[in-house]
Amino acid sequence: MQHNKVLILDFGSQYTQLIARRVRELNIYCEIHPFNKIPTEIESFKAVILSGGPSSVRAETAPHPDLSKIRGHMPLLGICYGAQYLSHFSGGLVAPSDSREYGRTNLSYIKVKESLFNHIDTGSQVWMSHSDTIKNLPTNGVLIASTKDVENAAFVIEGEQTYGIQFHPEVYHSTDGKQLLENFLVHIAKIEQDWTPQSFVEETVEALQAQIGDDKVVLGLSGGVDSSVAAILLHKAIGKNLYCIFVNNGLLRKNEFESVLTQYEGMGLNVKGVDASARFLEALAGVSDPELKRKAIGRVFIEVFDDEAHQIEDVKWLAQGTIYPDVIESVSATGGPSATIKSHHNVGGLPDFMKLKIVEPLRALFKDEVRRVGASMDMDEGILGRHPFPGPGLAIRILGDITAEKVRVLQEVDAIFINNLKVWNLYDKVWQAGAILLPVNSVGVMGDERTYEKCVALRAVESTDGMTADWVNLPYEFLQNTSNEIINKVKGVNRVVYDISSKPPATIEWE
Repeated sequence: MQHNKVLILDFGSQYTQLIARRVRELNIYCEIHPFNKIPTEIESFKAVILSGGPSSVRAETAPHPDLSKIRGHMPLLGICYGAQYLSHFSGGLVAPSDSREYGRTNLSYIKVKESLFNHIDTGSQVWMSHSDTIKNLPTNGVLIASTKDVENAAFVIEGEQTYGIQFHPEVYHSTDGKQLLENFLVHIAKIEQDWTPQSFVEETVEALQAQIGDDKVVLGLSGGVDSSVAAILLHKAIGKNLYCIFVNNGLLRKNEFESVLTQYEGMGLNVKGVDASARFLEALAGVSDPELKRKAIGRVFIEVFDDEAHQIEDVKWLAQGTIYPDVIESVSATGGPSATIKSHHNVGGLPDFMKLKIVEPLRALFKDEVRRVGASMDMDEGILGRHPFPGPGLAIRILGDITAEKVRVLQEVDAIFINNLKVWNLYDKVWQAGAILLPVNSVGVMGDERTYEKCVALRAVESTDGMTADWVNLPYEFLQNTSNEIINKVKGVNRVVYDISSKPPATIEWE
């Protein structure tokens, strides 16, 4: 089945993925592409959205794509930079704003019977974030909405289905943002809302059967949501020809290797557990740099995985649980080298000697969509509700070098923290939680004796997709009980702190 697709051209906005998620929430399929890499098969898209971005259209280096095959040929919505772009290069005037236009404001004027603002009233709250503003509308531009400070908050170009808005409908602060996107995509662009978890499963299983045929596929399971949902999809498609390998890198949570293996066997999957803890710890001995730790773990994982894959006769495919944010983050918006925040576990970097074709059944989905797809296949809530856990495991939660003793200490601390979250009914209210072993000792007192032992930090965040995250305001009583239990039960720890940093500016993990 061919879905009606929406193209989002990314000009580097921190909110671009949010636009895509809002569109997907309307059960409409969309793809993000860098502004300078417009897909050649443009006619396969039914509408185009231009994202915001940090550039000024007045700068010589301003992003300036050729929209000649888009504008006037299909519905087009420019958001923030996108709206200013449509004005600046089409006879309008964009100038520095007299006042800083940032944060919440309200629509003070909406043109009567304007389709883009159907079911949206004056007074509706919108979110602004720009330093330039549209002073004069583009040629044939008609004003359709204003705020108190921004006269040209929205416009349409006569004779075209081309719209520009200077606010961000994709963020939660724009109260009727979802309605505006629905007006544009469903009522103006006439796009069917047929992108559902059920349709994704049916089409993906069919596509996997056509792609793989009778070939054998090997998949590295991690115990997480993504690889588990990928495994069930492949199992539906090819059954016994799927061979799953679950590697214990010695950096998993306490007792996780055994409990996850048991869970997988209950799901009917063909899984082999491989305990390679010693091999990983040996490769990490004396390594403190976070990127070098990730690379060492990645290298050993590939070696172990390759050893196991070679034992499966005639395997042709390697399946991965890559999801859409992994794909987007691996392509920079400017087309140049994007800053390496962390090396991705899933995308690229596979050695030539694996010589396997790649299959990625989830590469079109965001994390929340992966969970919905899993739920539509009646997967165990215990797996679908699991917090994300980093590929390198506890190695990037132990700051400094890794030893078996440090892993033991952190596993014990982590087990108490996670178990208490469940006991206090807080686990499902948190997106991700974990403990970090700090490379500092501090003085303490136990009984009448002075101690000089490790400090651990607890981290709990709420998020939708990990792109941004806020620290969770856990109850003081919970933190007090958990801290006491950790210090009393975990030998080697005498101090517990709670991390109250949000992302940005901090990352979720410390390394």
